[in-house]
Amino acid sequence: MNRSLNEIEAHAKRAARGAGLSWGMAEEAARATRWLASHDLSGPALLSDILAKNDGLAHKQVAPVSLDGEWRAPVGELCPLAAGTALNDCADRLAKGQPVKMSNVSYPLLVVPFAAWAAIHLNEHVQIRWQNLRVDTDGVGVWVNDPTSEINTNQTAALTCQIASKRTDAATHPRFRGTVTPGVWEKLDTFAQRTFAPATAASRLLGAGAGAADND
Repeated sequence: MNRSLNEIEAHAKRAARGAGLSWGMAEEAARATRWLASHDLSGPALLSDILAKNDGLAHKQVAPVSLDGEWRAPVGELCPLAAGTALNDCADRLAKGQPVKMSNVSYPLLVVPFAAWAAIHLNEHVQIRWQNLRVDTDGVGVWVNDPTSEINTNQTAALTCQIASKRTDAATHPRFRGTVTPGVWEKLDTFAQRTFAPATAASRLLGAGAGAADND
C-alpha cells in the first residue's frame, strides 16, 4: 500500500504508544519510521518487529546501561530506538572524533535515522557500519553499500557510528510517500488498538444513540 508520510508517522506513533513506549519515545520512533519510509527502506516493518520483540519489557531493560565505552543492554539485545535517542544526545562526541560503538543491537537499520539527525546537527556526513554493510548520510541523502544484503538483519553483534568523509556521488533522496504492506500495517494496527479504551456501559450511554435507554 502506498501511504503518505504523515499517515505512516501517525500510525507508527499510535502503535509505539500502544506497545507501551513513552510519548517522547513514541514520537522519536514514529519520526524514525517516517524517515526510513521516505527513503524506501523498511521502517514500518522493522518498527512492528521491534515492538513485538520488546513487548512488555521496561525501557531500562533494553536501553544502554552506560554511555561510556561500548553501549550494551543490561541483558540480551540493545533496542535501536533507545540507542538511537541516546546517540542524538551524544552527537557532539562524533564531532570530537569519538566513534559510538554498540554491542548486540536489534534491527540496526532503525538506528540510521538518529545518525542522520546527528549529521544535520553537526553539519557533517555520518557513517553507520554493521557486519559488511555501510550506510553514509548527510541527514537528507543516503548512500548504502550492502554487498551481502544485511540492511534488514534482525540483530548485529556490533555497530559503529562515526564521522565520515563527505560524499560527492549521487545519493538516494527522500520521497513524499512510502510503501507499507497490508500485513505490516495490520501488525502496527494491533498495537495501535491498545490505545483505545474498551467500551463500558457508561461510555456507551454517553456516545451516539440511545444506549440502554432506547424507548423505540
